[in-house]
Amino acid sequence: MSTLAVPAQSAATEHDDGDLPVVRTRHPWRWVTGAVALVVVAQFAHGLITNPGWDWGTFAQYFTAASVLSALKVTLELTFWGTLLGFFLGIWLAVGRLSKNPVLRAIAWTYVWAFRSIPLIVQLLFWFNLAYLYKTLSLGIPFGPEFARFETNGVISGFSAAVIGLALHQAAYSAEIIRAGVISVDEGQWEAARSLGLPWRRQFFTIVAPQAMRGILPNAANEVISLFKGTSIVSVMAIAELFYQVQVVYGRNGRVVPLLMVATVWYILLTTVLSIIQFYIERHYSKGNR
Repeated sequence: MSTLAVPAQSAATEHDDGDLPVVRTRHPWRWVTGAVALVVVAQFAHGLITNPGWDWGTFAQYFTAASVLSALKVTLELTFWGTLLGFFLGIWLAVGRLSKNPVLRAIAWTYVWAFRSIPLIVQLLFWFNLAYLYKTLSLGIPFGPEFARFETNGVISGFSAAVIGLALHQAAYSAEIIRAGVISVDEGQWEAARSLGLPWRRQFFTIVAPQAMRGILPNAANEVISLFKGTSIVSVMAIAELFYQVQVVYGRNGRVVPLLMVATVWYILLTTVLSIIQFYIERHYSKGNR
């Protein structure tokens, strides 16, 4: 009676092949790059701590000073009103850009083109000097009788001019962000909503808008953060926002660097808060993708 023998060498070979160690690819340049980056960061941190030019004592003195906090409040108010009014107008401009009415499309396109072409500082100075062109403003029927008349300088203050300029400038960018978010939604979603017999409002707000928000939110958050930092430009109008106030202070005491650091740290802190809010809002609208 014969038996089938398995070669011992083959069995051993199969066993050895299964136990071969996995050799990881080495990346020595990653460690070199990381080490260089750590050295640079350490040198920068050492300079911040040891260089007397930073004058951290003056920084601490003015960081929570009443004048700085008051100016910070003005900055937040400018950001809030510029964002609120800018996006409100931007929604209607986006509707005009998406409209099938050629007149509305032309008006909305012209607005976006004009306000994206003119520098923000020029727009702000124009509104600040509006009384040079129109000494009075009136309410009434177009090309007809007036019901009330106001002095322009009495109606549009420096703060109001700043809000108008920021909001109108923001609206042009907001409109394009919103329009891009809406057209990013697949046309099949609209067709599916129509096939269900849903009214237009439910089609948009329950099906299209939540999907569009995924594309709108990151860019919209960037615009809000940009507007928050961009409020510093209204310092040319002598409005006591954060950057203008630190300029006033270091103009008196000559401590330029620590006062600039006061403004810088406040901008960083509040931008971080806005970024955290952005993260949670984006996570809320991305639930369907996970």
